Amino acid sequence: MATTNESVVEGPLSGYRIVDLSRVLSGPAATMLLADQGADVIKIEPLGGDITRHMGIGRDGMTSGFLNINRGKRCLALDLRSAEGLQIVQRLLATADVLVQNFRPGAMDKLGLGLDAVRAIKPDIIYVSISGFGSRGPYAGKRVYDPVIQALSGITDIQADADTDRPRMVRTVIPDKTTALTAAQAITAALLGRERNGQGQHVDLAMIDATIAYLWPEGMINFTVVDDTRDVRVGQIAQDLIFKTSDGYITAGAMSDDEWRGMCQVLGRPEWVEDARFKTTGARFTNASERIASTAEILATGASADWLQQLDNAGVPCAPVLTRAEMLKHAQIEANELIHEYEHDGLGRVRQPRPAARFEHGRVNLNPRAAKLGQHNAEVLGEIGYSEDQIEALVSAGTITSSPEAVPYKGR
Repeated sequence: MATTNESVVEGPLSGYRIVDLSRVLSGPAATMLLADQGADVIKIEPLGGDITRHMGIGRDGMTSGFLNINRGKRCLALDLRSAEGLQIVQRLLATADVLVQNFRPGAMDKLGLGLDAVRAIKPDIIYVSISGFGSRGPYAGKRVYDPVIQALSGITDIQADADTDRPRMVRTVIPDKTTALTAAQAITAALLGRERNGQGQHVDLAMIDATIAYLWPEGMINFTVVDDTRDVRVGQIAQDLIFKTSDGYITAGAMSDDEWRGMCQVLGRPEWVEDARFKTTGARFTNASERIASTAEILATGASADWLQQLDNAGVPCAPVLTRAEMLKHAQIEANELIHEYEHDGLGRVRQPRPAARFEHGRVNLNPRAAKLGQHNAEVLGEIGYSEDQIEALVSAGTITSSPEAVPYKGR
């Protein structure tokens, strides 16, 4: 596990400023990815803070949940519903390249920060609206969290129990994180478009749209050809390739004919290569339940390490099934230098993954902090022209919080 004291350095998005009005997870996770790559992300929170400041292990106004989706940002805490708070955001937007918000449709207009109002301030801004269901339809105004999208998108159907058909949730917030990745990519695409044509634009992204597009390639395989209806459960069990061995669990999967030949060799069932149930990729998919059950019966008789060695030698994709604690110490994860440990002002010693994409030119921050509530109020307001007396007056009026233990911004 790598340990680093590396400071903020130039990243591929250095020089871009993003005003982040989003809350909870999908929007903040998207802007964090951009902060990882060098963007100056200014997170605007209500005076009580984002709800994620209360998620996970924490102390002194900081939690692991907040760090995990807000690292590397500057934080501004203010009363957005006050005239003075709105004016602060308006002045900040005049210096911004991107605005990201995930309020329900219509809420930004009521705040005075709708698309037309913001374009009047900054005509070429990239205005990003993230919502649960979009701006039209019966669910447009519905309050939404990740489980709601899982239920409506078909993910819970894909996860349904093989024996009872009971729908089940995925135990991680797939829709939120998929939306975040989609939003981050869309923002960089919009910025690239603006570099070429000088035009800002509105990026409208619904969580339900991002999630259904995400699950489509294999999750909707039996719905793709409109006039060829099939049992939607066919092949679904093939996604659950976890096999119990005599001393643990492994995964192994054979998609190509060569891999299947290797699998049959290792399992001691060479006759399965020519078996009509398994001879082709299509047949193996159709008869997945029988194939996996037969494979599981054999793998249960030996130890994980022995099976994995044989499967590797035969060219069959395979791996041990790790706990999260074991994953942190796995040799491949360590070789990738993925997990970094460092001292965090609020939480003590923490670990975080480095940004997954490595750039040849322009490194990224490997020890990003997450700011305390309102930590950069004085710093950011000073950058957009507020004097110390004006900042103190805003604190006294309750428009902004005071800046606790402000740490100077080093730039990107």
